[in-house]
Amino acid sequence: MSSRRFLLSETPSQGRATLHGSEAHHLRNVLRAAPGRVVELMDGSGRVWRAVVDQCSEGGVELCQAELLETPLAAARLGLIQSLCRADKLEWILEKCTEMGIDDIYLLEAARSVVRIPKERLDAKMERWQKIILAAVKQSRRSTLPVLHPPASLPLLCRHLPPGLKLLLSESERGTSLKRIVRSATWDHAIFCIGPEGGWTEEEHRELVESGFHPASLGPQILRTETAALVVAAILKYERSES
Repeated sequence: MSSRRFLLSETPSQGRATLHGSEAHHLRNVLRAAPGRVVELMDGSGRVWRAVVDQCSEGGVELCQAELLETPLAAARLGLIQSLCRADKLEWILEKCTEMGIDDIYLLEAARSVVRIPKERLDAKMERWQKIILAAVKQSRRSTLPVLHPPASLPLLCRHLPPGLKLLLSESERGTSLKRIVRSATWDHAIFCIGPEGGWTEEEHRELVESGFHPASLGPQILRTETAALVVAAILKYERSES
């Protein structure tokens, strides 16, 4: 059985590390770890250590014999721009795309998004979404923690995106397949954009194209927003497979 993995707030020093907060609570009170138990520690940026529980207290869990492990680097960095949708769908997308290896998740306030997040509820929502992402990271045993960007308007989001292959998935696009674009380009960073349940407006489509996005089709079927996100993530991961 694989060792359980926990997120560190500080990297190990001289072979020792400490877990605090919810991570310490889970190891100490839920898993009831005793001294001598072997666990894995990660910093969220790709580094993973194997360590041994030394002692548990209300102040945290002390670990010793922390040894840095070699972890494979991803062949490409992948980003998802996801239009806001119903809570259950969005949480599913966050979980599954984290498992698929997405590195950056940008939340978009699209014109036809059926959900709007009030400012006073945003912090609580972001905290919940971060917990879902962290749980998916642990479950899938990936070594990096995706960066979740708070909801933003399309103009603001487009101004701050990093360079890379930019893909606009659109049900109105029929001439160019996603496969053709991906296989004809040279890229090590791709960002794909998934629209809301009501689809893109003409203005949004035009703005994305003017910002360098390539319109692409997944075929004649119209996929739900949560289905499209996972399908594209799987295709891009396959095309830039680490194996």
